[in-house]
Amino acid sequence: MNKKIISFIVVILALVGVTVYSAAKGSISVGMMTLVDGVLHRNSEEVNVIIDLRFPRIIVSILTGAILAVSGVLFQSVMRNPLADAGIMGISAGASFFTLFGLLFLPSLFISSTLFAFLGGAVSCCIIYMLSWKSGLKPLRVILTGIAVSAMFTGLREALVNICAYFNVTVGASNASNLTMKTWEDVELIVPLGLLGIILAFLVSPWCNMLKLQDKKVVQLGVNIQLVRILISVIAVFLAAVATSIAGIIVFAGLIIPHISRQLVGTNHHILIPFSALAGAFLILTADTFGRLLIAPLEIPASTIMAVIGGPFLIFLLRKGDKLNGV
Repeated sequence: MNKKIISFIVVILALVGVTVYSAAKGSISVGMMTLVDGVLHRNSEEVNVIIDLRFPRIIVSILTGAILAVSGVLFQSVMRNPLADAGIMGISAGASFFTLFGLLFLPSLFISSTLFAFLGGAVSCCIIYMLSWKSGLKPLRVILTGIAVSAMFTGLREALVNICAYFNVTVGASNASNLTMKTWEDVELIVPLGLLGIILAFLVSPWCNMLKLQDKKVVQLGVNIQLVRILISVIAVFLAAVATSIAGIIVFAGLIIPHISRQLVGTNHHILIPFSALAGAFLILTADTFGRLLIAPLEIPASTIMAVIGGPFLIFLLRKGDKLNGV
């Protein structure tokens, strides 16, 4: 059987398996058959509690993982940089800072946290482009600039939190990630926005494939390469903003998943994008489930687990210097 087909089957089965396990295990644990019967017939009080409290968290985790992974694929494509990730590059930090800034100082204009997160992510992306562009986007220069931008917005955000003591508890709890206590309102927000972003990402997959060519060849094909880069970047920033505004800052998902996915299904973005979405969903849901159950009733944030996994992974990629020259 084709390796790509096997990879899709394995990741789908793994996602289904961890979804069922995550739903069944926790402070309230039920058997698989009890869970299925309760979901179908709503005849179990325990299952009804799980549906109301645990299902929204699972759905948000799944969509967050898919969104961050696809965002990473787009950023790596447009920047020709296998180390590009919304968290590492400061996109998520900018989105988080603007969300807090809008909430504190522009409450009358604070229509949507996602809108302010998008503005913050777009500003971060523009700063990175302007500071790192010098006869092309060099991978290491982009990463170093992104780290600086991330540090800047993280510092500004922490300064706001410290100044506005009233927001210490509410905002401080979301500094890393905020997958706890999700409601169906969060699901209603992330599902349409997340699916819209992923669909748009799939629609621009032919352009992502084109960007693997040299700029001169792309121009010879009659494609406005700068416009293509801008459009793909806008979609990537939108995806990162959606995830950040609802789930908080979770780094490395957009770095780890695209890299592994390319090893399994290749670099054709028609296949890479949907596979990365599935793999990202599996990764974040697994991290959240592991963090929720490992030392229950206490929890380890998914972002903490991703940092523990992603840090060594980034070091591994950095040591493979030959891979820094392109995706």
